[in-house]
Amino acid sequence: MSFEDWIFALHVLGAATLVGGLVMSWIVVFAFRSVEDAQSTLSLNRVAMVGSAAVIAGLVLALGFGIWLAILRVAFHPWDGWVIAAIVLWGIATALILRSFAENSKPVKKARALIAGGDNGPNAELRALNRTSRGLVLRALASAAIVLIVVDMIYKPGA
Repeated sequence: MSFEDWIFALHVLGAATLVGGLVMSWIVVFAFRSVEDAQSTLSLNRVAMVGSAAVIAGLVLALGFGIWLAILRVAFHPWDGWVIAAIVLWGIATALILRSFAENSKPVKKARALIAGGDNGPNAELRALNRTSRGLVLRALASAAIVLIVVDMIYKPGA
């Protein structure tokens, strides 16, 4: 295997980590919608943190090794249209996913406050925060941007 092959393998590993973390985070988002108490919210948040870390690691690895690969490969250049499109989509996906993480941290803050106040039962406000659609929409848009990146990487329009 050449050095270039290793960089490509690490780029694909980053992309797989991103997609796996995103799938895991979607599962947790839907699980949150059925949670009504603080303890369950915090328990699910522990799982969500693993998915979030995988998404962030995948975003960084895929971009870093992808740009490196575009520099190494003779046939590709970082200024090719499809590479620039992927970088722009990466920026959009990153902004949206980070914003969705912020939205999904609101029920966690509320759950911590409830536990600190001694309230461990079902809570209507926490239920509403766990079922909010704002984080869901942001995550859906980020997921769509990531799917577009994968399509861009496969077909390389203009290359």
